Amino acid sequence: MSTIERITITLTAELAQAVRGAVQAGEYASSSAIVREALRDWRHKRALQEQELGELRTQVQEGIADLAVGRVRDFDPERIIGKGVEQLAVRDACA
Repeated sequence: MSTIERITITLTAELAQAVRGAVQAGEYASSSAIVREALRDWRHKRALQEQELGELRTQVQEGIADLAVGRVRDFDPERIIGKGVEQLAVRDACA
């Protein structure tokens, strides 16, 4: 059985009204239920951000490894723009 701890939070008047309104409308049983859901959503969002950051770090390391062994091309903005224009044309043709 988990221990329950009471804490106090401070909200803007607008957020406090939104919480009271949701409870009064029957969307939630209590303001605590709203805060618990918000914290679960926050933890989920943070986990996704950490995962995305890990993937980005992996990609950066792969890029550094590619540089070390010479698997690189000169930066050519015109080539990149041209590729983007082609992809947009294909997307627009399929729409």
